[in-house]
Amino acid sequence: MPRRPSPAAGGGPSAPPGAPSAPRVAIYTDGACSGNPGPGGWAAILIDGDIEQEISGGESWTTNQRMEMTGVLQGLRALAPGRAADVYSDSAYVINGFRDKWYERWRMNGWKNSQKKPVENRDLWEALLAEVESRDVAWHKVAGHSGHPLNDRADRLAVEAIRRAQTAASPPAR
Repeated sequence: MPRRPSPAAGGGPSAPPGAPSAPRVAIYTDGACSGNPGPGGWAAILIDGDIEQEISGGESWTTNQRMEMTGVLQGLRALAPGRAADVYSDSAYVINGFRDKWYERWRMNGWKNSQKKPVENRDLWEALLAEVESRDVAWHKVAGHSGHPLNDRADRLAVEAIRRAQTAASPPAR
């Protein structure tokens, strides 16, 4: 997907009053892990009008939650600054974290959860918050593995990314 014009050139937070805003980008994300923890993969499918872009990646040792979060984070980072997005995910952890604003309490409590323990994945929550707070994001929960074509496609991409991560982490054959 080609880079979009800056927000000042056609919409977004710094557009002049009355200027047309760019349409929202749909981002379908997923994360997967082979074992939890274990090798993991993430994916995002960005749909901007009739333009689609697939991005994915993986890590040799991670958790499913981290991969779910990374898919969303990388999808948002692929957008122009300020660009509005609709994020579709099957991760209750991610969706509920934003819909219910768990992060507000965590911030007030010094990034401690209700059990007074450090919030897991704080690094990713903070990175996601930086992206989310700079744009308009709407959160949509989709049922995983339920025949939703774009969620299923994101899942396949995330699983493929696991294989790539495993291959990259494997020692060379002797």
